[in-house]
Amino acid sequence: MRQQNYKPLESVLIKPAGPDCNLGCTYCFYLEKAELFKEQQVHRMSDEVLEELIRQVMSQSGPQVSLGWQGGEPTLMGLDFFKKAVAFEQKYGNGKSVGNGLQTNGININHEWAEFLKQYDFLVGLSLDGPKHVHDHYRLTKNGKPSWDIVMKSLDTLLNAGVAVNAMCCITDYSADYVEELYEFYKSVGLTWMQFIPVVESDKNDPRKAADFSLTDEKYANFLMDLFDLWIKDFENGEPTTNIRNFESIFHTYVGVQAPECTLRKECGIYTTVEHTGDVYSCDFFVEPKWKLGNIMQGRLIDMLNSRKQSQFGAMKAQLPRKCKTCTWYKNCFGGCTKDRVKDIRDSGMPRFCQATIDFLEYADPVYKQLAKQWHEKQQDMQKGSTLGDTYNAFHDF
Repeated sequence: MRQQNYKPLESVLIKPAGPDCNLGCTYCFYLEKAELFKEQQVHRMSDEVLEELIRQVMSQSGPQVSLGWQGGEPTLMGLDFFKKAVAFEQKYGNGKSVGNGLQTNGININHEWAEFLKQYDFLVGLSLDGPKHVHDHYRLTKNGKPSWDIVMKSLDTLLNAGVAVNAMCCITDYSADYVEELYEFYKSVGLTWMQFIPVVESDKNDPRKAADFSLTDEKYANFLMDLFDLWIKDFENGEPTTNIRNFESIFHTYVGVQAPECTLRKECGIYTTVEHTGDVYSCDFFVEPKWKLGNIMQGRLIDMLNSRKQSQFGAMKAQLPRKCKTCTWYKNCFGGCTKDRVKDIRDSGMPRFCQATIDFLEYADPVYKQLAKQWHEKQQDMQKGSTLGDTYNAFHDF
């Protein structure tokens, strides 16, 4: 008999090249993970580990499962590696629906890559921080050269091949000042699906303070409010014409539907991260010895997902100060991402972007309530069993 809180295997995050990357972005938090794998300078997933990983995922998941290929930079594995991955999915899939997502900096993308990604319906999250002056401010090569021109060429290659591409944008102290320019830029290059990720890291020379590129509460709040206005302004017939994951995830909380993002759930730990060695961790923000769950060559992924340690990790999200749990907006954010609290250099016990979240929700609440009212009215006219996506096309997982 399954335990009450049994978690099905629905998605897996995979780091086939570990922390290796062909860029040296100033704000990257994952390059330092190379310290965990000192035995080798180059980190690559073996065919043996890949096959065992896919075999387990296919045998232990339900009728649908998604695989997210990230890094570092996953394309460092080469295209043949991903051809093998798809072949293993077909070999062990037994008719299941498999969704593959590739998060890439775009440096290695060419026509052959684009044709493959289109053929097998990969969803690509392209790390593109905006127009040239914004992107090249922090996203540099290892020798300090700009990368925007290369990434834009890759974007054209992907879009011309018909690949589905989402914009992955890291918001820093610099880019936060250019919200309208960012938004209009993405629309102008054909990227109407956008995800904005706030960046905060500790200073490498003084871990007690935030690095210079880090986003402040005030800047993040202003960014969200300005972006929300731009998003709403582009609505047509009550529905969005651009898709911003941050805002659409929050909308779920207004209509009583569980948000797709773990950051907006009461507990997290709903997926695992598999490193190139086959080591399994609770989350890609917690790839560290304390949160290592095992290795797929010695254990079962589904057991690790439902292990006591993973349950402890998931429950850590709800260990919030009383101020959070009595907050008007608690049900809309549940404290945000665990890393922004337990890894917060301020050591205050409060979520890093608490005030930004409060300011934004106070600002956006009237509009969200009106959108929710319209959604409920539509629901009354829908067939029984319809989903949120049936009536509000904006909400799709990246």
